[in-house]
Amino acid sequence: MGQVQVSEKKYSVAEYFEMEEKSETRHEYYDGEIFAMAGTTMNHNRIVGRVRGFLEKIFLHRGCDVFAENIKIEAIKNFYYPYPDVIVTCAPEDINGTYIVRHPSILVEVLSKSSASYDHGFKLRKYQEIPSLQYYMLVAQYECYIELYTRTEQEGIWTYQTFDKPESNISFDLLDFKMPVSAVYEGIMFLEEEKPESDF
Repeated sequence: MGQVQVSEKKYSVAEYFEMEEKSETRHEYYDGEIFAMAGTTMNHNRIVGRVRGFLEKIFLHRGCDVFAENIKIEAIKNFYYPYPDVIVTCAPEDINGTYIVRHPSILVEVLSKSSASYDHGFKLRKYQEIPSLQYYMLVAQYECYIELYTRTEQEGIWTYQTFDKPESNISFDLLDFKMPVSAVYEGIMFLEEEKPESDF
């Protein structure tokens, strides 16, 4: 999902939270800067829905919860507050909270043309610093292609896997479940990647 910087002004975290409560547009916060979140495609929305629906069937009966798109996480306290596309958390503090998830187990981003490098680079590095995070999954929306980063027992070491066949299963061994690639893309017709409407 793309971003547009709102202003040159530096905001405190308290000012950001107050603004977000009143705003109809979602904004990500990074080191005092606020970025408006761009809109998404229908396929982006469909894929987010498929992933959330599948994960809810796995996690709700475990006492965990699954959020999508409009809930932010505290990636770095008082410094970085993004809105992942899908969040799984099993922390009571998060489940009983109001606005912010602080202890995610799984984060999912559905890639768009405007967000792909951001999600693969900056977000990946910041998400990997979250102590509770065990998986970061990136989902393409213009082709069948899923990337999975998995935390290992070695400090700072993550494994990386890719999946590009609908019949494949994605194993989340640390959380004891599998997700079929076909469940992520159920009913999805891949479209040509979106083109900007103008050069401005």
